Amino acid sequence: MPRLILAPLRGVTIRAFRTVFADQIAEAGFDEVITPFIAAAHGLNPLKDREIAGCRPSDGPAGSMRTTPQLIGKDPVALREALLKLRDAGFETADLNCGCPFPMVRNKGRGSGLLRTPDVLARMIEAGCETMGEGRFSVKARLGVERTDELLKLMPVINGFPLRFLAVHARTAKQMYEGACDWESYGRVVEAAKMQVVPNGDLPCPVAEKGGEASAPRMVGRPFIRSLGQREDVGELLSRYIEYSMDELKSQRAVLGRVKELVAYWRETPRWRRRWDVVKIARSLDELALALR
Repeated sequence: MPRLILAPLRGVTIRAFRTVFADQIAEAGFDEVITPFIAAAHGLNPLKDREIAGCRPSDGPAGSMRTTPQLIGKDPVALREALLKLRDAGFETADLNCGCPFPMVRNKGRGSGLLRTPDVLARMIEAGCETMGEGRFSVKARLGVERTDELLKLMPVINGFPLRFLAVHARTAKQMYEGACDWESYGRVVEAAKMQVVPNGDLPCPVAEKGGEASAPRMVGRPFIRSLGQREDVGELLSRYIEYSMDELKSQRAVLGRVKELVAYWRETPRWRRRWDVVKIARSLDELALALR
């Protein structure tokens, strides 16, 4: 069981990020990363080779940790097909997104929307466990869509499958990323669960001590990303990220979008509050470089 898992952040914890920030990921003590979700489990977009490539372990020290692809959707047949491709590509574990809170996703019955359809949820988890094998498929969920007891009521269904673990963001989908996490409701899920439950949501991200393990299994995303913006060498790291991204994407516009998604996580810190006002309107890499000085 991993001790510290890097949570999936759409557009941020991509392979380019995991490669450029590999040393920082390793220093923080992460021993597994869940990739941002791939929309290949709803029958419309079969899993593509470039998506598989994007799930590959990064270059550098972070490349030695387990990388687990995450899929989102509501079609068990499409999920099986995608997982078979991932298995053939050498991936030993996979994860199902049952937590994405964005209305455009959940209103289509995907992400946290699966919590509203227990039968579909069960078929998705069944497909994942059967295809990947016992103890090789995990689920990341919210406490509920509108109420914090929705996931708890689904535990009799979820407990029927040999999941690797259940990661729980201790908020509802309606909260998005605002307000306090409800750790009491999370605790009730832990009590009801028959598998390992991993907490997620506003958890601190300690730099690993010698030995390299965090104190207890947990999944951390935003706090770690925010901490990067406070590093003394963040300018150098960003320059490397821009260079790597330009080599990959060959498009200034695409690179600008990618870098803005990352820097947006730093905009509330004193160091970046004013810079963000310039970064967000940058129209070229030259303008972006001026903002990052």
